[in-house]
Amino acid sequence: MTQMAWQGVERRADGSPEWAGAGTSAGTSAGTGAAGEPLAEGGVAIAAESVPGRRAASTRHGEVILDLQHISLAFGGVKALTDISFDVREHEIRAIIGPNGAGKSSMLNVINGVYHPQQGRIVFRGEERRKMNPTAAARQGIARTFQNIALFKGMTVLDNIMTGRNTRFRSGLLANALWWGPARNEEIAHRRKVEEVIDFLEIQSIRKTPVGRLPYGLQKRVELARALAAEPSLLLLDEPMAGMNVEEKQDMCRFILDVNQQFGTTIVLIEHDMGVVMDISDRVVVLDYGKKIGDGTPEQVKSNPEVIRAYLGASH
Repeated sequence: MTQMAWQGVERRADGSPEWAGAGTSAGTSAGTGAAGEPLAEGGVAIAAESVPGRRAASTRHGEVILDLQHISLAFGGVKALTDISFDVREHEIRAIIGPNGAGKSSMLNVINGVYHPQQGRIVFRGEERRKMNPTAAARQGIARTFQNIALFKGMTVLDNIMTGRNTRFRSGLLANALWWGPARNEEIAHRRKVEEVIDFLEIQSIRKTPVGRLPYGLQKRVELARALAAEPSLLLLDEPMAGMNVEEKQDMCRFILDVNQQFGTTIVLIEHDMGVVMDISDRVVVLDYGKKIGDGTPEQVKSNPEVIRAYLGASH
């Protein structure tokens, strides 16, 4: 038996899956867009006005910037990923969904060099990557957030976000210790960039607050800020809305759309709230037990019989 339907998917009366998020707000229902396109049912009531613009923006997607070919990853006798292939195009929001244990986070770890697959090829911007490590990936323009918040709890919001600029520092250790000349000018320039991120994510009022004192939703936003401070061309988000209430999810959805549309940042997103996924994603890849069972637009994926069986817990 497959795993039972995960958070955000429920059965209708006729037994078919209802692609609703855990944070469903009152009054949210199925409908059609201006062009008759079906909208995801339920989920977080994210800026309805943003979704048509999101779909329109899909026409400006560029070439493939990340191509994963026949990726297989195992830990001893445990197969985390088996022969998975998909690509990511420039400027798109690419979602990865699936039950717990499907291999979603393992795939992100493969992309940013934490794990090295035993089989397969990873091609980033036309160059094959071999034994990439996270630092090298960051220097190439790949940044990420984590499923479990990975911030320095005793440091302020400002200082945490500054750590996202580490790969861009060019001055030596001694010059930075003395904070003199070019090193001082460089840090001032980096702090200016960090302040721009703080303004963008609307966290000015907490910039001097230790992260450990912040509520969970704001810590998630600070982690996004740290990733954005690196000015990535490819942003990996591992469940950025996990544990948030409806209002916090709405804010996070808005920021993700703004990052994609205003900065042109390509985003690979793992998320369990299917209302969110169906609304903001351009394409979705579905994993189950480490294998790919679906790939396409949100509309194609939610009507895929194999995906429906995985959500509802049908037998293999």
